Amino acid sequence: MTAATAPGSVSAPATAEAAVAGPTIALTAQEQELFQLLRDVAAAWTRAHPEHAEPLTLRVAGGWVRDKVLGLPSDDIDICVNHVSGYDLALLVQAHLRTSGGVATSVGKIKANPEKSKNLETATTRVLGFDVDFAHLRKEQYDAQSRIPVVAFGTPLEDAERRDISINALFYNLHTHAVEDLTGKGLADLAARRIRTPLEPRQTLHEDPLRALRIIRFAARFHCTIDDGITTAMRDPAFQSLFRVKVSRERVGVELTKI
Repeated sequence: MTAATAPGSVSAPATAEAAVAGPTIALTAQEQELFQLLRDVAAAWTRAHPEHAEPLTLRVAGGWVRDKVLGLPSDDIDICVNHVSGYDLALLVQAHLRTSGGVATSVGKIKANPEKSKNLETATTRVLGFDVDFAHLRKEQYDAQSRIPVVAFGTPLEDAERRDISINALFYNLHTHAVEDLTGKGLADLAARRIRTPLEPRQTLHEDPLRALRIIRFAARFHCTIDDGITTAMRDPAFQSLFRVKVSRERVGVELTKI
């Protein structure tokens, strides 16, 4: 295996695009092959669309990055992209496989279903032996009485900030080979085995109260302490009332089985 290393320090980023800190990510030979194929697809799209000031940029998001930073194996590869939808990117990847002599497969479109905590339409397809999910970078706007957000294209920072906890808000940039900690919290929290929210805890929990159970689940899984600000927000009667309004019993049951 070879390692891709991103230099830097664990301070808050000066801009949304700044990559924070640089743990070593060890890629398997299969991951290197997959990521090179994805970079080739992105480069071809960028050449074909010179009207865009920024190139098509691909990032691995969430659990894969967290686990690899911890030195754990992971096949949970979620790709975030700017400019195009996840479904369109998945189609481009399969078209590239067909023209390059690879094994092309079908692309599945996963419709948004907030009751199952799937708040965005994504695409899934098999690429070089990996099941890969694709989605565009997004921002979310929540109604006061619902977990169902209005979703729009967003920046990398907006996408990181809308996630449940900081250790799940890390990106791995396929082009710079850098771990991007745009919230300025994720890497420090991994090192400290601490659970914090990307934004102020009250905002993160009120937008989707089910995140409280996810926080407990991840704290147990990774033997982390939960930040005092989160526990204070969970004890707030206003949050507990929102939990009853926004979260179905079915979703509570599903999350409890995962703890």
